[in-house]
Amino acid sequence: MTFPFQNVVVTGGAGFLGSYVVEKLKVRGCEKIFVPRRAEYDLVQADAIKRLYDDAQPDLVIHLAAVVGGIGANRKNPGKYFYDNLMMGVQLIEEARLRGIKKFVATGTICAYPKFTPVPFKEGDLWNGYPEETNAPYGIAKKAMLVQSQSYREQYSFNSIFLLPVNLYGPRDNFDLESSHVIPALIRKCVEAVQTGAPEVQCWGTGQVTREFLYADDCAEGILLAAEKYNKSEPVNLGAGFEISIKALAEKIAQLTGFTGRLVWDSSQPDGQPRRCLDVTRAENEFGFRAKMGFDEGLRQTIDWYKKDRGFSACSA
Repeated sequence: MTFPFQNVVVTGGAGFLGSYVVEKLKVRGCEKIFVPRRAEYDLVQADAIKRLYDDAQPDLVIHLAAVVGGIGANRKNPGKYFYDNLMMGVQLIEEARLRGIKKFVATGTICAYPKFTPVPFKEGDLWNGYPEETNAPYGIAKKAMLVQSQSYREQYSFNSIFLLPVNLYGPRDNFDLESSHVIPALIRKCVEAVQTGAPEVQCWGTGQVTREFLYADDCAEGILLAAEKYNKSEPVNLGAGFEISIKALAEKIAQLTGFTGRLVWDSSQPDGQPRRCLDVTRAENEFGFRAKMGFDEGLRQTIDWYKKDRGFSACSA
């Protein structure tokens, strides 16, 4: 099937997930892929969005850009994460509507779900409670795009869809311990401990909470399948459909990196949401998406990429 759009804007296209989306757009034969850089287009500002659309003339917008980080970064920046993400989404969609852009793909966040959502998370549970507190400003700002997307489809017949990717991982992830998520943080800590001979690795929280993880390349495929085939108001989860405790995750990463020391849990640090695991039925039924990468293999590839990037031996244990 020929990809139905040729001029595509990918906000966040220079970032982690965006790099995979851009690669897959090229494979699909897109003639023009426009990736706005923050230095030239501050998407929090309405004038920059208008200039972006003037320059790119897109028929499809895939909005991946976000101001985001792990639990620590969210705790330090609740106001910034709320405002910047809200203003980007609201203004990008509104200007796209005004210009008659054919389709808008909005990506939300698993953080939008209520803190105590029953597992597996079903899209219909999105409004059944308040998000986990450390992620709530970010999660609510992103979820506002769902309301906008649905109301714009109803009133203006604007073709906007809303996707909910679960926690991502993979090569090219952010390994900065000040802002990284749990998998790259644990990989970096374990690899560095092996290199330095450190006897222990510090881990946040109790390790008892659970998470689900989706390989970034799989997520990019899901986004483009939805862009091609999905044209409805209902939000759609993108996930791999499994659940693992953070303790088991840390032990798995330690084993794959060859770290044989102690994992020390700092229970004074927050765990975040108690459990996360998605119902991924809708994505498969609506546009045929199913994650392909096995978790252990995905972790091996991520570890090998990190080691190679940092100049370490790329062969994991």
